[in-house]
Amino acid sequence: MPAPELPGFTLQPFEHGGTSLPVYRRGKGPAVVVIHEVPGVTDKVAAFGTRVADAGFSAVLPSLFGDPGRPATGGYILRSMLHGCVSREFANWATSTTSPITVWLRALAKAEHARCGGPGIGAVGMCFTGGFALAMMVDDELLAPVLSQPSLPFAIGKRRKRDLAISDADLEAVKARAAEGQCVLGLRFTRDSFVPEERFQRLRDELGDRFLAVEIDSSPGNPHGIRKAAHSVLTEDLVDEPGHPTREALDRVLSFFRERLVPEERQ
Repeated sequence: MPAPELPGFTLQPFEHGGTSLPVYRRGKGPAVVVIHEVPGVTDKVAAFGTRVADAGFSAVLPSLFGDPGRPATGGYILRSMLHGCVSREFANWATSTTSPITVWLRALAKAEHARCGGPGIGAVGMCFTGGFALAMMVDDELLAPVLSQPSLPFAIGKRRKRDLAISDADLEAVKARAAEGQCVLGLRFTRDSFVPEERFQRLRDELGDRFLAVEIDSSPGNPHGIRKAAHSVLTEDLVDEPGHPTREALDRVLSFFRERLVPEERQ
């Protein structure tokens, strides 16, 4: 079936290594690859892409699975999660392993950098794909990696809770770039069992002060009434009101893109 249209976005597939997937684009300026969460490019993922475009960037939304534009529902989330769990493209359980789909994403990122220009690109991964932006950082083009609720591998067992869903070789390349000044931005809710605090502590251990953590209080009785099960910082659990910590997290992501991708901001 042909990919559906997404209002406000242009659609053109991207092919690499025998894999062709739909890619939705909007805006002008340096490219930011928005890698969707489960269940797919929902209406709220598209809304985040629109915010990125409105901030002065070319928002690039590849569709890795799911039905683009479809709102998230319980059944849809479950079906997409089951698909992701059996897909060979995602390292759901393996430790010290980079998901194979990141090879395709890195090729897309290089192509978008060539198309859009600028000093480099940004990338944000969410949930299943949260750690993909870290793996993409092995390439010099990626200047603004954002890990939003990175959930792979599934955090069952002490070792997996600290794992970063990246191979040892790729992690060494990431650490080398961090030592040269590259920063990584990470987002999570404090009581999110899919993204344990051990995972963010590992990022601190490996990257030092080059890892910039935004951790939003979701403990019982928190001042903003954020539910304990809150997970999707930039989409489903975003409260788009000034002063709300999720809105502040969104603003921090957009400012991170400006700092790293807009030449005058880098001076």
